[in-house]
Amino acid sequence: MKKLTPGGRISEYLLMLYDALAVNFAYGIVLLLRFDGFLHYIDVAYVHTFKWLIIPYGILAVVIFYFCRMYKSVWKFAGFDEMIHAVMGSAVASAVYSVLATVLIRIAYAGRYERMPFTFYVFGFFVQVCLICGIRLVWRFIFTQKNTLRKNGDAYIYRILLVGGGEAGQITLRALRREKNVTEKIVAIIDDDTSKWGKYIEGVKVVGGRDDILTAVSKYKIDRIYIAIPSATEDEKREILGICNETDCTLKNLPSAYASIVGEINSASFRNVSVEDLLGRDTIRPNLDEIYKFISGKTILVTGGGGSIGSELCRQIASHSPKCLIIFDVYENNAYGIQLELQKKYPDLNLKTLIGSVRDSRRLQQIFETYHPDVVYHAAAHKHVPLMEDSPCEAIKNNVIGTYKTAYAAMMNGCKRFVLISTDKAVNPTNVMGASKRICEMVIQAFDHKIKEGRADEIIKLFTHTEEDADNIPLPEKCVTEFVAVRFGNVLGSNGSVVPVFKKQIEEGGPITVTHPDIIRYFMTIPEAVSLVLLAGTYAKGGEIFVLDMGSPVKIDTLARNLIKLSGLKPDVDIKIEYTGLRQGEKLYEEKLMAEEGLKKTDNDLIHIGNPIPFDTDLFNTQLVKLMNASYDNDENIREIIRETVSTYQPSESR
Repeated sequence: MKKLTPGGRISEYLLMLYDALAVNFAYGIVLLLRFDGFLHYIDVAYVHTFKWLIIPYGILAVVIFYFCRMYKSVWKFAGFDEMIHAVMGSAVASAVYSVLATVLIRIAYAGRYERMPFTFYVFGFFVQVCLICGIRLVWRFIFTQKNTLRKNGDAYIYRILLVGGGEAGQITLRALRREKNVTEKIVAIIDDDTSKWGKYIEGVKVVGGRDDILTAVSKYKIDRIYIAIPSATEDEKREILGICNETDCTLKNLPSAYASIVGEINSASFRNVSVEDLLGRDTIRPNLDEIYKFISGKTILVTGGGGSIGSELCRQIASHSPKCLIIFDVYENNAYGIQLELQKKYPDLNLKTLIGSVRDSRRLQQIFETYHPDVVYHAAAHKHVPLMEDSPCEAIKNNVIGTYKTAYAAMMNGCKRFVLISTDKAVNPTNVMGASKRICEMVIQAFDHKIKEGRADEIIKLFTHTEEDADNIPLPEKCVTEFVAVRFGNVLGSNGSVVPVFKKQIEEGGPITVTHPDIIRYFMTIPEAVSLVLLAGTYAKGGEIFVLDMGSPVKIDTLARNLIKLSGLKPDVDIKIEYTGLRQGEKLYEEKLMAEEGLKKTDNDLIHIGNPIPFDTDLFNTQLVKLMNASYDNDENIREIIRETVSTYQPSESR
């Protein structure tokens, strides 16, 4: 056991001396005040009793306090428990004093029943508690201030506005005060409960409701806003975040996961508010039971499994107990990264990581013959609009022909379901990437149409190898593959998203480059996009194009400004925004459906099915052959062939 240092022992002796004096001073001052402050008004017996008890009571009180562990506590870290011990010790000491005083009074009055005034005992106890506890609280306060000044030095103390005066907010207040190296101070609280307005929580004033946030930020010179309302609805949080985002403050949010474990909240529980929190709709929450039943026990192939969408598909599939998960990607670094992650998290997962291209029909056939996947999620594609404008033949080779070859291999090897990941850029496309994805949708619709009519033998064999390769693959007696597509907007945080670009530009000090101040896009998060893809595989009957109701579109300019604000900076002041003009093939807005397509509901209110637009599949087969040959010939006029295939394709005039 660590011995008490000389300095610590001296402090203990000084505290004992203080207590001995304080307990007597408490009763002395109360006795004097009891008789209006005039000493000559006090009964002589009372005065003598008080004098006789000064030394005995001082010693007894110190002994009682000692056994109540009041000299063994580290008072510079004192809390509620230490205060309880102090109050209990004072109560015992006061009880002893009452007995002694009564006995001495009786002696003074020759055995007659006399006692000190009742108020003397009551108020003496309260004053004694105040003096005993007060010195200890002052000790802790001095140490805390000294420690804070020593730790912080000249460091800036951030002023915080706390949104939420409930249980989570109160625990947050206590946690910030309890933590070491604190450079933050909560100076005001916002709560919509009007009964709290003007009152104090843990010494901090509740200054109003959400409508008073902007005023409070200005009045109290707020640097950061902490939002501690984990049980609030998504709409309520979005509204409050929207108001807070109008300020220049850094925003931090307490996630909903802490709603049921508020006792464990500390400053580390808060995370920075992300741009996803500001989306204009609720998060998609699919029925996981349906997905589990569909995936569990099946062999699943994910093409492009190392990409942003493909890797998240692999994560969610791995959590639903597949028989085997096959990651297929042409980029070995991406594939290796997700392989290591899944092996660590799911050590019992039957995982295969294979390298190859969806443009290689022999490699595809080898994989399907070896592993016989039940479901294919086709995420492999070139997605970058400006790059595909400069390399249109590569978009056709990889997106269109790659999809066709993968779909053909799936059909020939008895795959049950093929899910194509498409994009809202496929609707009335103005760029090659969008047009290529629209052709991909037509590919899976053509496959589905031929199979349902029993004309699978008419599906052409697109191979870049010899004709013998095609002839060596026998058509199954019955083709059972169901082909569907999933169409959604831009994915926040994906490799092709503007968000990582904007964040990098902010880190470099700007400027942020936005193509046009009025350009708008639909956005969703990667987990939501993947949930939709998995649901499509669950709901599919064949030939559908699943469409997500992504709420209201977001202006890219607003998105950029929000990201700057969320970084604690000011748009056009700390970080400049530059408008560079629309790029080749880019349009101001994206559409979720073509005008000809209708919508049907699914079991999820935010997921719809677009009715397939009829087209001549035989003519389409001919056009596909022409497209493939032109792409491998690197034909400079391939856009004209694309326009013949996709009637809604209108190349941008910026070319």
